[in-house]
Amino acid sequence: MADALVVPGGMIGPGAPLLMYAGDVAERRGATVHRYSWSQEFPKPDQPEIESWVGREVTPLIDTVGGRPLLIAKSLGTNAAAVAAERSLPAVWLTPLLTLPWVAGALSRATAPFLLVGGTADKVWDGEAARGLAPHLLEVEGADHGMYVPGPLTESIAVLSRVVVAVEEFLDAIDWPS
Repeated sequence: MADALVVPGGMIGPGAPLLMYAGDVAERRGATVHRYSWSQEFPKPDQPEIESWVGREVTPLIDTVGGRPLLIAKSLGTNAAAVAAERSLPAVWLTPLLTLPWVAGALSRATAPFLLVGGTADKVWDGEAARGLAPHLLEVEGADHGMYVPGPLTESIAVLSRVVVAVEEFLDAIDWPS
């Protein structure tokens, strides 16, 4: 039995569309999906201590689940990249905080495959760094931190569809769960 752990961002919970649908992809593959919510208010998200705070939040759940769960995280939750690197856990990083050196550094240490998803209008996305870190990548032109694009809302809904396809293709590529 495979497990997937959905880790929220700072402003949205694990049931927000990006996280919900990414988790649903894992669930449709037979995984048990564990949707996590922060247990307390988090420290400033642009300070290095946020990485260890996120680690202390998610490590007990990873330990409870056991094995090698798939991590699916958005924004603030991508500070769990250090834990994923230490434990060689596969991951889907939605709008990762690539401009924070400790997040980019943890991703560079990862030995398990991961997918990076971000948009060119997101201030914390670094497309050049993303292309250097991972062969599995979805970069959406004009998408902001919420993966919204300018224009009618249906355009942003189409982006959500692209994210779901990218997650499915990534999990196919790494044969997850195997």
